[in-house]
Amino acid sequence: MKKYTVLHRILHWVFAVFMLVLFTTGFLRMVWMSKTVISEAVNKNSQIQSLNLDKQSLRTIVHSVQDPMFEWHVYAAYIITFAFVVRIIYMIVKGIKFPNPFSKTTSGKERFQGFIYLGFYLMIAAQIITGGILKFEIGSESLSDLAETTHKLAIYWMPIFVLLHLGGIAISENTNRKGITSKMIGGDSE
Repeated sequence: MKKYTVLHRILHWVFAVFMLVLFTTGFLRMVWMSKTVISEAVNKNSQIQSLNLDKQSLRTIVHSVQDPMFEWHVYAAYIITFAFVVRIIYMIVKGIKFPNPFSKTTSGKERFQGFIYLGFYLMIAAQIITGGILKFEIGSESLSDLAETTHKLAIYWMPIFVLLHLGGIAISENTNRKGITSKMIGGDSE
């Protein structure tokens, strides 16, 4: 039976909450609050149209709308980066392992779990690295373009991971690991 320490549970919920913040703020910036959407909304306003704004003024308006929301994205990214480093150190110190998806002795179910864990950690690492490249303007323009494209892919992989995670919880609760949800919330009761 797995034991979930206080630190393990805190890290789990930090990831859950702040990944949601990152996903939401990234989604908003890419879709509903994108430069194009805000620019079109400003240009459709008849009072603003009469001002004949130049591109720089329009850019200033767009940034004044996007920037406060995007600050949340950056703060959440710092928290996730810290939590990721702590989680990796914690796993090494505690000897926590997930199923090896490449082992021939691993069952199909454990292999699938192993690939999900491996994918999660690789995707988080990729998001941290590409986000750092974008935030701190590291490297060439082509590296920045590649980092931005890769970083935006989180819009697609994160909901898939969440659905797989929730599906795994539902299966566990109805099979051999009943009570895993309450243990991750309130700890182990003995």
